Amino acid sequence: MPTAADLLAIMPFPDIDPIAFAIGPLAIHWYGLAYVAGILLGWAYARRLAANESLWPGNVSPISRTQLDDFIVWAALGVVLGGRLGYIFFYDLPAVLRSPVRALQIWNGGMSFHGGLTGTTIAMILFARRNAIPIWSLFDIVAAVVPFGLFFGRIANFINGELWGRLTDVPWAVVFPTGGPFARHPSQLYEAGLEGIVLLLVLAAFVFGMRALKSPGFITGVFVCGYALSRIFVEFFREPDAQLGYLLGTNWLTMGMVLSSPMILLGLWAMLRARRQAALQL
Repeated sequence: MPTAADLLAIMPFPDIDPIAFAIGPLAIHWYGLAYVAGILLGWAYARRLAANESLWPGNVSPISRTQLDDFIVWAALGVVLGGRLGYIFFYDLPAVLRSPVRALQIWNGGMSFHGGLTGTTIAMILFARRNAIPIWSLFDIVAAVVPFGLFFGRIANFINGELWGRLTDVPWAVVFPTGGPFARHPSQLYEAGLEGIVLLLVLAAFVFGMRALKSPGFITGVFVCGYALSRIFVEFFREPDAQLGYLLGTNWLTMGMVLSSPMILLGLWAMLRARRQAALQL
């Protein structure tokens, strides 16, 4: 076990200004740009998937490009509102109850992926019912593009020097300005790689290589299960939120693990359900 002295600065934190640029008094932050980039790239990719009718059941796309354009607003509201409310309820409820105005202070904790997922799921259900779109196919197309947002979001976390990892002496460790004078895992980059790049490629392999969109719900299951496994793995390297700490023991069970574990079973169930439904239609 390395001592505190062993864990002193290995690599300094890159000097990246959290503000990308400013227009007069208006400051544009990398975090905001990350959300915009994730939504726009995901939207462009979703439009391509929707236009490729050979990927879908019966070679007929379940959603038009116009409907996808309309859904962007619904998705953005689901992500932002769900993400913020999720952080409050899962990670910061006592502090918000003491000072309700804290709920509006997004710089105090920010967003929760699990909350954003819940908010987006509600938005998808409402939008699908309103527009007579097969719900599982809408789930699938959104699941296929979510890694774009996860990748840019984690990169923004790294630039902001937040959600850093545990103490370590690995050669690629980083000393974060807000993490004390110790070297830590750049866990944000681990998540960007696993939840963003790797998961995107895995989903694309299922979409284009195995034509998995023809089994509505399968891609959703792959995403949910893949995200959960990636998140649980990275939680072993990520420092838990200070107000919660470790939920069991001294260094392993975190809220991220607790929230992600049921997702594995949910993802497996979605994949099995999709396969059963596809078999019944043969």
